[in-house]
Amino acid sequence: MVSKECCRNEIRAAIRQLSDRCLYSAAKWAGEQLVGIEQDPSNFTPANTRFQRGSSSIRRRFSTNESISTPLPSVGFSQAATPLPEEDEAIDGDIYLLAKSYFDCREYRRASHMLRDQAGEKRKEEEMIELEGPLGKSDAINRELVSLERDLSALRRTGAIDSFGLYLYGVVLKEKGNESLARASLVESVNSYPWNWSAWSELQSLCTSIEILNSLNLNNHWMKEFFLGNAYQELRMHTESLAKYEYLQGIFSFSNYIQAQTAKAQYSLREFDQVEIMFEELLRNDPYRVEDMDLYSNVLYAKEACAALSYLAHKVFLTDKYRPESCCIIGNYYSLKGQHEKAVMYFRRALKLNKKYLSAWTLMGHEYVEMKNTPAAIDAYRRAVDINPTDYRAWYGLGQAYEMMGMPFYALHYFRKSIFFLPNDSRLWIAMAKCYQTEQLYMLEEAIKCYKRAVNCTDTEGIALNQLAKLHQKLGRNEEAAYYFEKDLERMDAEGLEGPNMFEALVFLATHFKNHKKFEEAEVYCTRLLDYSGPEKEKAKSLLRGIRMAQTGFPSMDLEHFPI
Repeated sequence: MVSKECCRNEIRAAIRQLSDRCLYSAAKWAGEQLVGIEQDPSNFTPANTRFQRGSSSIRRRFSTNESISTPLPSVGFSQAATPLPEEDEAIDGDIYLLAKSYFDCREYRRASHMLRDQAGEKRKEEEMIELEGPLGKSDAINRELVSLERDLSALRRTGAIDSFGLYLYGVVLKEKGNESLARASLVESVNSYPWNWSAWSELQSLCTSIEILNSLNLNNHWMKEFFLGNAYQELRMHTESLAKYEYLQGIFSFSNYIQAQTAKAQYSLREFDQVEIMFEELLRNDPYRVEDMDLYSNVLYAKEACAALSYLAHKVFLTDKYRPESCCIIGNYYSLKGQHEKAVMYFRRALKLNKKYLSAWTLMGHEYVEMKNTPAAIDAYRRAVDINPTDYRAWYGLGQAYEMMGMPFYALHYFRKSIFFLPNDSRLWIAMAKCYQTEQLYMLEEAIKCYKRAVNCTDTEGIALNQLAKLHQKLGRNEEAAYYFEKDLERMDAEGLEGPNMFEALVFLATHFKNHKKFEEAEVYCTRLLDYSGPEKEKAKSLLRGIRMAQTGFPSMDLEHFPI
């Protein structure tokens, strides 16, 4: 008579082989027979009854002298043969194999039922729903992390762990906050098996500075170039990121991923016209793509392209409405239309699908700012910062919220944090300068420094030049004020702009040069003022009378008949 243990070993090997060959129904049948084999009563303990176990479903204390011979994938790296678990953990492994077979056959409820006492992440998510605060904040943790770390650590010490185990170990260490060891484990994983992009992604999330990135001891491989391109982008080193993707484009010429990543870098550089062209081409090549399309919707929102954004929202809704990207795109559409309550509803829907979807938290914070609901905005921005502490948009949003609440000291703190992570953005320097100008602070010299930094960061809106001119004028530094008014006037002329700022600059410069007896320059600015109608024209005439009197020492002629 065939022994039960022999049957178990044969069935375990068969399940793995059948699953590898995608024969999931046969594997499921075998798994059901496997858990149906009666266990040896002498080996029963309270810890290994079928549905009441204290151990994790993946925890195994492997025996090093027994193995099942299974086909190994020819992927260019060494992999240990599948070892046999000791009897104490055998049932856990059998239950796992059956649950996996159910999962492969898409019988998800049955798979969940088999693992109901062992699924740490599932219990964590249930607790998050039960304990969540106003915006879904929860302190729920996966209580299996301690045992997972202990068992994976033991496997690593004995060398009985492969690259995928190292990846899992890195994820567990990251969840527990041990970032240094997590990086080491993930580096070891990608060096052993470089094709696991999930491991690279987890490693990238732990590289919060260029110093940490440069300290990684990574093997040379083309996957490393993908990793560096993504890491440079997250560290806002966009020029370096673009260089990496340009190199990879030479190999992967038709890669939609590389095109999307290049568009992301261009978006960060605020090259919106170029980004729009790239995303349009991307959609032509991949018309049912949803991934990264939320970024495209941000571009359309910034350009106020309501019709194009409406088309995109409709398209992704029909493609897959239950994707967080789709919900964010629809939320952006409603936001552009001024329907902020509906926008918030869709951003919340995105967060129900993925609680860690950073864009949704930040965008929802923006909507609450528009709705003047600053407490909710602050809560949303703080959640974004919890997910990614280097996200300058969330820090900037916190600064704006506290500024709205009339708390400039707090606002200043958060604006400084945003600038630390993105020092070359003129908008952030302008926001901090305005904070210094508030009545509570009134630190005009510091404001001037911030506006100068904004000018050096290419302030395309010209706010910094105008404010520098006004601040110097307020402080009685008319030479400096004249310099910045001239610069601002040059910018407006180059862009073909008109308006109150131009009138203000022309009046100041005409008066300034008249007072310094530079009558020719003063007349040039006065003549330009005559092109205006109403009070501007009368101001120009008054200045010209003064110039004539100063030039001749006599009252000037009546300017009612001055040739215009």
